[in-house]
Amino acid sequence: MKIERNSHITYNKQYLMVDEKPWFPVMGEIHYSRVPHEDWKEELLKMKAGGVDLVSCYCIWIHHEEIKGEWDFTGDRDLHAFLQTVADLGMKLVLRVGPWIHGEVRNGGFPDWLMEKAKTGNFDLRSDAPEYMEEVRRYYTKLAEESKGFYHKDGGPIVGVQIENEYGHCGGFGGEVGETHMKNLLALAKEVGICAEFYTATGWGGAVTGGMIPVMGGYCEAPWDQRTTEIEPSGNYVFTKERNDHNIGSDHGLGVGITFDMDKFPYLTAELGGGLQVTGHRRPIATGTDIGAMSMVKLGSGCNLLGYYMYHGGTNPEGKLTTLQESKETGYPNDLPVKSYDFNAPVREYGQMNDNYREIKLLAMFVHDYEDQICRMSYVPQPGNPEKPEDLTSFRSAVRYTMVDGKASGFYFVNNYQRRYEMASHTMADLVAYDEKGQELAHFDSRDVVDGDFFFYPFHLDLGEGYLESCNATPLCKLNGPKKAAVFYIKDGIKPNYVLDRELQETAIITLKKELALQAQKVTIAGQDHIIIANGDVVPDEKGGIRIYYHLNPGEKPQFKIWPDLPQAPTGFVKVKEAQMDKLRIDHVAFAAYEGEAVVTEGEITLRNLSAKGGLEANGTKRKYEVQISGLQNADEAYLVLDWAADSGRIYLDGKLIADQFYTGQPWEIGLSRFFKANGTWQQDITLTVELDPLLEGAPIYLQDWPKMENGVACRINAARLMIESVEKI
Repeated sequence: MKIERNSHITYNKQYLMVDEKPWFPVMGEIHYSRVPHEDWKEELLKMKAGGVDLVSCYCIWIHHEEIKGEWDFTGDRDLHAFLQTVADLGMKLVLRVGPWIHGEVRNGGFPDWLMEKAKTGNFDLRSDAPEYMEEVRRYYTKLAEESKGFYHKDGGPIVGVQIENEYGHCGGFGGEVGETHMKNLLALAKEVGICAEFYTATGWGGAVTGGMIPVMGGYCEAPWDQRTTEIEPSGNYVFTKERNDHNIGSDHGLGVGITFDMDKFPYLTAELGGGLQVTGHRRPIATGTDIGAMSMVKLGSGCNLLGYYMYHGGTNPEGKLTTLQESKETGYPNDLPVKSYDFNAPVREYGQMNDNYREIKLLAMFVHDYEDQICRMSYVPQPGNPEKPEDLTSFRSAVRYTMVDGKASGFYFVNNYQRRYEMASHTMADLVAYDEKGQELAHFDSRDVVDGDFFFYPFHLDLGEGYLESCNATPLCKLNGPKKAAVFYIKDGIKPNYVLDRELQETAIITLKKELALQAQKVTIAGQDHIIIANGDVVPDEKGGIRIYYHLNPGEKPQFKIWPDLPQAPTGFVKVKEAQMDKLRIDHVAFAAYEGEAVVTEGEITLRNLSAKGGLEANGTKRKYEVQISGLQNADEAYLVLDWAADSGRIYLDGKLIADQFYTGQPWEIGLSRFFKANGTWQQDITLTVELDPLLEGAPIYLQDWPKMENGVACRINAARLMIESVEKI
């Protein structure tokens, strides 16, 4: 959706609107103060390529005023510069101004001096106490100064503002007292100049919203849950009209119902977990399938804004007085890493794009190209769809549809995935979409639906020059320009079947296997849309260029396929296959293919154990390693990858902590360029110290898979390697 300076942004009870037209944004959270400012542009471009058109970010009070009266809006904390970068890239933004934000930050974002003032002054924080509201006024006023000129009314990127966070659920007050406080915060924000087109408040778990648009959430697991055992199946994999995820913030109290009228507001999300931030006691791993299936279920349940927290991981900044992470020491229920806020997010702490990113991108491409249709479609429960996630045998399905010229048009959703649990298979399942009265809307080819499957099919879908009455493939995007196409994807082994109301004369139908769709990107070159499939991640830049991020082994070649073809081969690539342009039913075989030169070995690494030889005792001691790296001169980025097993680890540079992590079973990846590359030149010789804390057998920690123990202890680096990233321009 193109939003101009004079565009009118509003909402109805079903969806957001731009100039009275449906708008389906994909929103992604990034914290500017947790990402190096030198990287903001590149990281935002990755987010935009992943389908994010609406950025969200917390303003974290303790990051800006750790010492009272000493404001810091410089460097990575420069809100003004961050907003300018968002504007330069043509993205829009929701500013989440708190004042309390949680965000796994020390004191939920409150400075220590404010905590002490409330204690000595005997007044409640997050209340209408004059002493508190006076401080909030100072803070909001400063945020208004830093964001001045960046609101939509000024031609800037800020279209929305979130007030407070989880208020009345994780602290604060409920009922009329809470509602009044939220209204007073909103009035204060407007008074000092924080003026957006719409205002939101988190709506889950009994939180009060003060009449603002409630935004919802959903996580595939709950690292904040105080248990250290496998938890019950998540309700976020069941189609339902229920918007509330009862488990969000359960560390602050058991989730309760919602406080607003669902029939008056659209179903928007701000906190679908793009990943999971692990805690000291609970360390689940969020996979691409976890996030993709959950997101599709929310879409099928009527959601009209997919908003992800976090979309981009980060690193906690240096504090002037203390470290800045959430911890039990400050009275919060969880311990977090001092530095890392990786979140296993779609774009991780050091900019790595993962499978979560690719799964979300599939849905983002779809909702952007079909927003006018999907936004208008209501959710309809299907016969036999279970209400409880513990039901692993019933067939889970949903329909969203509306009437178009007297005929039902919509999408039929199926989910047979439940994180950490096996779903029953359904042999040659009869796939039928029903309306509210149980009347058949559409019938699709029968197919086996096995554990792990999730998909959606269209019926009576407008393709421009005709209607697709039904098919057994999932829509991905549309290609416009002189060459037109509708792109779909299917599970490997399924033969596509498209039922059209007429033969298409100009619009090609492209069918991709899902594995290829995950590597696909839609780009526009000189007024023509293209679909690119690469063995890397494709990221268009703000000037119309295209970059592909490759992680290749020595001897592998950078490759990409594209349809329609490019006018000429990009520098550094040769065409190895011509495109087929004379057919209207095609797959990836019809794409033009290009490849570059083979990757050569880059970088050298050595690992040395600095600890005494021999095994560790059961009570354990720390173990130290030295990592030496050289030869990175030609790398665009390089990651140190540690295959390790321990409770936790820390990495030091010249005695200073630069990275840390809790063990999850995943390799530990640390981006090196931010520490050792300046003005495009790498430091020649790199030495790092790695310190590990032992993981004891039977420790009160939830791990999905425990490592091999040696005498009841795991505290080792099995191997260290370099993952080299090259960025090719086309």
